[in-house]
Order: sequence, then C-alpha cells, then structure tokens
Amino acid sequence: MTIEISAAFDSGNIELVGIEGDRVDLEIRRDAHSDFFQWFHFRVSGAADRTLTFRILNAGKAAYAFGWPGYRARVSTDQVEWPMTDTSYADGVLSFTHRFEGDAAWFAYFAPYSMDRHRATVARIAAMPGVSHRSLGNSLDGQPIDCLRIGDGPKQVWFYARQHPGESMAEWFMEGLLEKLTDPDDAVARALREKVTLHCVPNMNPDGSARGHLRTNAAGVNLNREWHAPTLDRSPEVLAVRDAMDATGVTFAMDVHGDEAIPANFIAGFEGIASWTDAHGAKFYDYGRRLAANTPLFQTERGYEKSAPGRANLSMSTNQLAERFGAVSMTLEMPFKDHDPSPDPVYGWSPDRSKQLAHACLVTLAEVIDTL
Repeated sequence: MTIEISAAFDSGNIELVGIEGDRVDLEIRRDAHSDFFQWFHFRVSGAADRTLTFRILNAGKAAYAFGWPGYRARVSTDQVEWPMTDTSYADGVLSFTHRFEGDAAWFAYFAPYSMDRHRATVARIAAMPGVSHRSLGNSLDGQPIDCLRIGDGPKQVWFYARQHPGESMAEWFMEGLLEKLTDPDDAVARALREKVTLHCVPNMNPDGSARGHLRTNAAGVNLNREWHAPTLDRSPEVLAVRDAMDATGVTFAMDVHGDEAIPANFIAGFEGIASWTDAHGAKFYDYGRRLAANTPLFQTERGYEKSAPGRANLSMSTNQLAERFGAVSMTLEMPFKDHDPSPDPVYGWSPDRSKQLAHACLVTLAEVIDTL
C-alpha cells in the first residue's frame, strides 16, 4: 500500500516533504500570521507491518527548539491511549521511529484534546446539578468562549486554560477539574462549592486549537500578551474573559499551560507587580508548598525566574489579575516531556496525570481558601 500522511483534521499540523523507502521527511506548519510553530499532529496510513522513521526537518527552527532534547513523541492507534515512542534530536532534526502492526497510527506533540471532546465535555458538565453555562463571547472564527460556573460562595475563583492552543495537557487538566467539582460524593468539592463561586474556561483559544497552532489565535496573536489592552480585532477571547472577571472580581486564579523544556510541574507567580507585598506573595508561596505536600506530581525546586521588583509584564494574565484585583493568581505549567520527580516510562506526562494534578489543585485550594 502507498503510505499516506494527513493532517486535514481538528488540530492537525504537518506538511509532507518526501518519502524515501522507510524514511518520511516532514515539516511543521507555522501558526497563521505568525512565526510560532512546534505543535504537530498527523495520521499515517497504509503502513501495516512496516517500521518507519519520521524526520521533522525544521524542528531546529521551532519556537522552543531548546525543548526537544529529552522529549519523546506520542503515538496512538486508537486515539485513546498515547504512549511515547523512540525519539531523538540532532542537528536540528527531530526523529522518531514506529513499528506499525495495523495500517494506521496518529502522532502528536502531546495527546490531543479535540474540539469535539471540548464540546462534549462542556455539554456533559453543563447538564450536572448546580452548574450553569454561558458563552462569554466569540473568537475571531466565531467559536464560543465557554464558561462553566459552579458553586455559590462569595469568593470568586477562576480557572482558565489553553491560551496557547498547542498546550493540550491544559484542557485535560480542566476536564479533571470539572469532573471533581461536579462529583456529588466528593467532600472537597462540596466544601468548595459552599465557599466559592468557580468560573471555569476550558479553552480560551478554540481557533488556534482547531487550526493546529502552537501558541496563537486566528490572527497570529499570543493571547497571554494581551491582558493589558485586549481588543475585538486582535484578541476578543481575552477581552471577553477579562470583562467577565471585571464583573465578578477575582479572589484566586489559575492560568493552565504546558512548558516545552522543563521536565516538571511548577507554578509561576506575580513577583514584580507594582502593588507587591510580602503578605500577598506569601499566599502564593503557601499554595505551592501545600500542593507539593499533597501530590508527588508537583514540585517547587524547578521553574521560571522571578521578575525583578516593578518589572512584571502586565500583558500576562497572572500579573494583570494580581495587580488588577489583588488576586492570588498563578500560572501552572505542565511538561511536554515527563515529570522527572515521578516519571512514567510508558506515557510520560499524560492526560490521566494532568487530571490527577487538577484534583490535587482543588484539594489544596480547599485548604487555603479561608486565608484568601
């Protein structure tokens, strides 16, 4: 059979350069109107009983090429399980090999979270008792920015994900979060629902998600650099969410992401905002310490450098919300690689463990909510 490479589907991204024997040469397509690229997702068919090596020739020019060493691509034959496959990076080329038992397999930078699954999850959670759903606005392509509200307590909590659409682990995290919050038998969720109103935005960038982008929306805009001055023509997604936050206020906020290089889960805070106080920052640090104590899937030793006093970038949501509302806000980063402190040699960091981390984040929030 002739080998066929396809990325003409939700979140698909790859371009075929050529096939020579058992070697398939590929390139990742850039985000529209942007130089960002790194996310890939494609299907191979007609390869039964063959061992193929795939080479992504432009990997060295990707947005975060320094993240390729130590990375392993994901492969699936059923679009449910996404184990890692043998992968190497040298001379700017990312290579991975797979032995095909059946005709078809899918390959991706991380286990994809499709827009079909997004819509199904929103519908399923919205039908649960005590949940209300609304669209906060529309993306540039006209897709709704879904928000699920849970609980009726006085403190306003926001969880939002996939500002960067290629970071699909963020929406797996949100699915786990929503499932725990709506579990009628979960004591932690029940206590939280009494003390807070939770606003959950599972996907802030549906256009980029559908288009197979790494980091930007349909206009090529990085949404997490728009929070100081979002506009309808560049970043209506951010404008819709920030306007909704202005209406409710924000006590606690978590912006959920993925990191290309650091093989660990960590949080970044709001050091460097003009209104920083040690008392405010102590609440952020306390959350991180408690989360690390609650789960082996989180650690506090690795992470980003802190902003210098007065130098925080207010175009980023975590800094903007801490300054704008006095919120205890943070960016959660999960790895495309694995969580080195508690590795999984088969799946690496995975959808299931993203959901487990979400559960631990809610347990930790319940511990600290009375102090916020």
